[in-house]
Amino acid sequence: KTTLMRMMVGNLRPSRGEIYFDGDTIHSLGGEYLERIGYLPQHFGYDKNQSVEDFLHYIGSLKGIDKATRHKRIADLLEQFNLSDVKSKKIDKLSGGMKRRVGICQAMLNNPDILIVDEPTAGLDIEERRNFRQYLTAISKDKIVILSTHIVSDVEFIANYLILMEDGAIIESGECNTLINSIDGMIFETVVEDEEMKILEQKYCIVNFHNEGDGKVRIRYISKLPLKNSKLMKPDLNDYYLSKVRGAK
Repeated sequence: KTTLMRMMVGNLRPSRGEIYFDGDTIHSLGGEYLERIGYLPQHFGYDKNQSVEDFLHYIGSLKGIDKATRHKRIADLLEQFNLSDVKSKKIDKLSGGMKRRVGICQAMLNNPDILIVDEPTAGLDIEERRNFRQYLTAISKDKIVILSTHIVSDVEFIANYLILMEDGAIIESGECNTLINSIDGMIFETVVEDEEMKILEQKYCIVNFHNEGDGKVRIRYISKLPLKNSKLMKPDLNDYYLSKVRGAK
C-alpha cells in the first residue's frame, strides 16, 4: 500500500505502467499535479528542534506559498485541527495524535484537491483514532481523500469507495455498501460448545466469537450453508473483508 501511495505522489516511478490524472500522466503534469495534491505519509520527517509553527512555515515555503498567504493558512489550519495552543511547542514533545494532526496540516497547506493519506491512525490510541477519523471525514466533504489502511473500522467510518488489494493486485473494488451487500444472506451467529468450535474453525470462516460461559461460545461466521439453529445477521465491512481474505465456505 505504501509503495502505491509513494508512486501516486511522485516519490517513486512505476517500473511498469503509468498513473493518470484527468487524462494525463502525473509525470507529464509535473508541478501542476503536485500543486493539486497533499500527502501525509505514515511517518513524516521533521527537525526535532522545530516548533509546530516553524515546521509549517518551512513546509509552506518549500511548496512555494508566499509569506502572507502562508501566515493566514497556517493560522486557519492550527485552529481547524485544535493546535493553536501548542503552535510554539517542539513537535518532538507532542503526543502521537497531535503529531498526526501536524502532519495533516502540512498536507493541507496548499489547499489540495486530493489528499493522499497513508495509515493515518496507526499507533494512535482509541480517542486519538476517533478524533482523526472525524477530521478526515470532514475534509472529505469537499476534497477527494485517498486513504490507505489495514484497520477495517477506519475504512467503514471514513470511506464510501473501497479498493481491496492483495500481493500488489486489486482483487475487488466498488462502493462500500454494494460490496457489503454482496454477502447479504451469508452471515450467521449461533452458540456452540467450546470443543465444537475448534472443529468448526476448520470448516467455516469464523469472523468473531464471544465466550458465553459454561463451556459455550457464540460464533459469527460466513457460510452459504449455515449450521442448524443459526440466526441470519446483517453483514458489515469486516465480514466482507474476511470473506475475501479467507473465503466463504
